[in-house]
Amino acid sequence: MTEKKNIWYNKDLKAADFDWLHPGTLGEALGIRFADIGPDYIKATMPVDHRTKQPFGLLHGGASVALAETMGSVASWLVVNPEFFIGVGMEINANHVRAVKEGIVTGVCTPIHIGGKTHVWDIKIYDDKDQLCCVSRITVAIIPKNRL
Repeated sequence: MTEKKNIWYNKDLKAADFDWLHPGTLGEALGIRFADIGPDYIKATMPVDHRTKQPFGLLHGGASVALAETMGSVASWLVVNPEFFIGVGMEINANHVRAVKEGIVTGVCTPIHIGGKTHVWDIKIYDDKDQLCCVSRITVAIIPKNRL
């Protein structure tokens, strides 16, 4: 079996290395936590609770999209030299294929395209039973930090 190529700028990353990104963000408000990083994927979790449910007790589609955009933007940032560049979402879509009432959902973010100015990521979100709940794709623009 062929070993997967490590796509990250910093090859020694651990999920805990980017916990500092959470304070004061939507990710913190929704309880998003990065859980794992592999050579070409990241995983993050989000609780299905009062912060992420819609009025009828189901996981809010917007919360799933927020998880997907958080993961795609962070994944792009992890690919580029973080001293000089960041990734910002340009376009995102999502298909919600299964309702979730409780527990924790887990997103898995993998690359579709990594270019010099844009990245495209596939994010699949699963429930506690490992059933697919949402499929999302995000296009991320890579911009120099000095343009912020």
